[in-house]
Amino acid sequence: MRVLTFLHSFEPGGVERIALRLVRQWRAMGVDAPLFMGRTDGDMRGDVGAGLDFVSPHRTRPWTARMETLWMIWTLPGVVRRLRPDILFCAGNTYAIVAVALKVLLGRRCPPILLKVSNDLDRQDMPAWFCVFYRLWLKIQGHCLDHFIGMEAPMAEEIRVGLGVSEGRITIIPDPALSRPLIEALRTGGMTGARPGLGAGRRFVSIGRLTPQKNIGLMLRAFARGARGGDTLTVIGDGPQRAMLEGLVEDRGLGAQVKFRGYLPEPAYLLPSFDVLLLSSDYEGVPAVILEGLAAGLAIVATDCSRSMATLLGHGGMGALVPVGDERALAGAIARARPFCQDLAQTLAQAHRFTIEGASRDYLQVMSKLRRVSRRHVPNALEVAS
Repeated sequence: MRVLTFLHSFEPGGVERIALRLVRQWRAMGVDAPLFMGRTDGDMRGDVGAGLDFVSPHRTRPWTARMETLWMIWTLPGVVRRLRPDILFCAGNTYAIVAVALKVLLGRRCPPILLKVSNDLDRQDMPAWFCVFYRLWLKIQGHCLDHFIGMEAPMAEEIRVGLGVSEGRITIIPDPALSRPLIEALRTGGMTGARPGLGAGRRFVSIGRLTPQKNIGLMLRAFARGARGGDTLTVIGDGPQRAMLEGLVEDRGLGAQVKFRGYLPEPAYLLPSFDVLLLSSDYEGVPAVILEGLAAGLAIVATDCSRSMATLLGHGGMGALVPVGDERALAGAIARARPFCQDLAQTLAQAHRFTIEGASRDYLQVMSKLRRVSRRHVPNALEVAS
């Protein structure tokens, strides 16, 4: 079976990181798993993407990065015709427009497409007027694409209703954000050694792209209100909002407590050096950093940014959830946070559900079924509509 995965670039992103890990794992299992990259730059090429061969356009244009979705729609169909994959793996919602375009452009020659629903479909952050068009776009995805992967049990109903698809076209596979070696490394202190003592104050950490979705500004304002003397916050990640956020830190007088580390390869290994993990996103799917925090045994304070968050955190047993955008509630949770999770056995059991070793096999089982259906010439949803 040939499974083609397509990504824009090696720029940091949770969807892209996990997709690259899946490609590597499938190849280790003997699967023919080509990888298409719209462009070849990005920090992840040197860590999670190191040594992975890939296909990319021979020439890019100066505007490729700014219009990467249009660039992929222009270049990917020819690669699909040439490689003739059995399955196309669409690694996240960001790429759904490319997947739908492939169905339109390739018609009956388009292989079955498996879409991993990587983000919250409710999107309560959107203005009401835009939601009408957004809901229509979700229904188009459900009409055109072949099968959908949810990353945690609550997503099944979310996908069924949001995309308007039957239960038979949905499979839940826990997000493969972890590996067994990573869990072991985090439990034993990883590459950072022993945990710090408590006398110097609590050590908070945030990992993620500095983009509006992550709402790091909310986190910084809540930290200013809820932190105690001696507490520190380390922000790991980079993105377009970094300068603005650094300015906010200075305006709030937090320069001695908040540090920006920028992009770091495999930042999960640093988690045992901290006490509390913070997440302030407006929307997520199943955040990989939460799973990494569970594996490391950290206390977690997060916004309730998806239907899956309560399930991930054991309905409060493994972390504190606050309403999205609620600075006061987040500050209160930060003030009350105790270093380290109190139920390490429960968090370890939860973490082991989300390993790439198990998920990679589950993905292949779904793909094998899709291929068998395709080879029996059962028309896909687009052909039925036409």
